[in-house]
Amino acid sequence: MASEVTIVEASGRAVRITSPDKIFFKTRGETKLDLARYYQAVEQPILATLGGRPTMLQRFPDGVHGKSFFQKRVPAGAPDWLQTTEVSTPNGTTSNALVVADLAHLLWAVNMGCLGFHPWPYLADNPDVINELRIDLDPGPGVTFDMVRRAATETRALFDGEGITSYVKTTGNRGLHIYVRVQGSHDSYAVRAAAVAVARELERRRPELITAQWWKEERGERVFVDFNQNAPHKTVFGAWCVRPRVGAQVSAPIQWDEVATVEPDEVTLVTVPAKLAAEGNPWAAMNDTPQSIASLLAWYQRDLDDGLMDAPWPPVYPKQPNEPPRVSPSRAKAADTEPPT
Repeated sequence: MASEVTIVEASGRAVRITSPDKIFFKTRGETKLDLARYYQAVEQPILATLGGRPTMLQRFPDGVHGKSFFQKRVPAGAPDWLQTTEVSTPNGTTSNALVVADLAHLLWAVNMGCLGFHPWPYLADNPDVINELRIDLDPGPGVTFDMVRRAATETRALFDGEGITSYVKTTGNRGLHIYVRVQGSHDSYAVRAAAVAVARELERRRPELITAQWWKEERGERVFVDFNQNAPHKTVFGAWCVRPRVGAQVSAPIQWDEVATVEPDEVTLVTVPAKLAAEGNPWAAMNDTPQSIASLLAWYQRDLDDGLMDAPWPPVYPKQPNEPPRVSPSRAKAADTEPPT
């Protein structure tokens, strides 16, 4: 008979893993306990990226094949040692989010069926300072992973040209994420502006491959640089975290020279710990070398000075200064051509 509880030692605490033999990933049959053991194996690098950050949980109590829900609030009955912090949505709704203080916090969430950690881009003890610029290379319909690879290479070249060190990871699915550890005291509006500037510059350089167009009807079969992943209160799937996919794929940091050969579906809960042990952490230097984004903000201001408006914001945000109308081009054109009533 399967055991009902396994005690896992983490961060000086005894963390209960209930129903440890429950199948969470059907492809190979990894269990809830296997997931906990994975996070033990990547403790050092995952805490270097998620440590101290408020984090939204994506919970699958019955495994990836079951129902799921997002949870910003730590539920009632959580242990008293669990660290939380208040986060606020654009409309002012607040919640007490989990802070990834140590491995025990991660394993507590795993026991709750968490198959997706979505950290905010700031530290809980300094919420007004955004220290991550996150470039999300989003493959829409008709976009191949080889196209995403090429877009990532162009993005690295752009950053290199500005003397900015960047880091890349798989998303655990079809895209790639590129991170820059941000120097200084920028808020989320400034970091989003830098991301808008990057997206537009990439589109100028490779318009046949990359698009900064927010409206899907304007993107075509190009890689979209989703600048709004840097808008206030936005989260991105965490580095070293296991995706809620049946194959237990991982959103894993890689070396830049691996972009040409990496196969995201093969980067899994099974393969990542051995690769980490053999090769080390590709992001080991990130926290030691924050980067200036002044040149990117200068690009953004240049575009404003040239008469280009801000890029569109998602509909959940209040209307922003210098923002274009929140209506797709086709709907705007249809409205213009409708006869008066």
